[in-house]
Amino acid sequence: MGRADERRKIQYDKACKEVLSEKGIIGHILKTCVREYENVPIEDIVNKYIQGTPEVEKILVQPDDGIYRIESQHIEDTSEGENAVFFDVRFTALVPDTEELIELIINIEAQNKFNPGYPLLKRGIYYCSRMISGQYGTVFTKSHYEKIKKVYSIWVCTNSNKEWEYNIARYGIIEENIIGKAKAKTSHYDLLSVVMICLGKKQYTELEGLLRLLNLVLVDNDLKQQEKKNKLAEEFSIKMTPRLERGVQEMCNLSEGIEQRGIEKGIEKGIAQGREQMANETVIEMLKGKMSVDMIARFTKLTVEQVKEIGKKNALL
Repeated sequence: MGRADERRKIQYDKACKEVLSEKGIIGHILKTCVREYENVPIEDIVNKYIQGTPEVEKILVQPDDGIYRIESQHIEDTSEGENAVFFDVRFTALVPDTEELIELIINIEAQNKFNPGYPLLKRGIYYCSRMISGQYGTVFTKSHYEKIKKVYSIWVCTNSNKEWEYNIARYGIIEENIIGKAKAKTSHYDLLSVVMICLGKKQYTELEGLLRLLNLVLVDNDLKQQEKKNKLAEEFSIKMTPRLERGVQEMCNLSEGIEQRGIEKGIEKGIAQGREQMANETVIEMLKGKMSVDMIARFTKLTVEQVKEIGKKNALL
């Protein structure tokens, strides 16, 4: 991969994070993917329950021997021999309709490679584990495990394989009685969930709900920037903030989806052109052999007018 391609990938990744860190977008993601918000209006999720401003690549995914705290905003990896890895978008959100203020700690990851050499689901579980272990020393200390807050790791995959595209799946901890029927409180074990949102190459108009929204902003670049802004406002009631506008603009200019579809369209065009050239050559040879226009049309599945046009261009009719 050349430097220009690498630079475009970095810019594209940054644009994804700009888009996914926008509260208006996050509200739709939480409404669909997080069980606690299924019955909450998106407007309330955005204005009442998402806390503060979502952070983009400010929270470090530390190795176990490092110092990791949820409240920290600018952290450098002090361990040797391991590159720093940051959560893409990180924020906290309050759970509605609870007697006490319980927080969900949620990170949202943009992933352009669905098969990066390891299962993304396992990485999501690791991220959840890091978000839980990172609560020690700030959210709870010593043996006060009752204070652990639930975490979500949500992955938006823009280039899924055929089996997974347009699929949203949630994974978590469930209770399974092996012997007996005793039931623990769900809040005692339902502490982590991984959500996989898998997109594809369809136009956003072919989809509904969250998949329609995410395909619009992250994948479908047949629309101009202003058109996307209008669609976000009209269809999803999402206001265009400076951060979201930057992300949308970058998406329109740098999306790998554009590059990939451009390659695919080029291939399709080449195939079509090859078929057209072959048909032309067949018609020419048949005309030279004195076959009738009607017979040639039936054989080549062209119209009579198309056969006549080829013949006239080649001075055979």
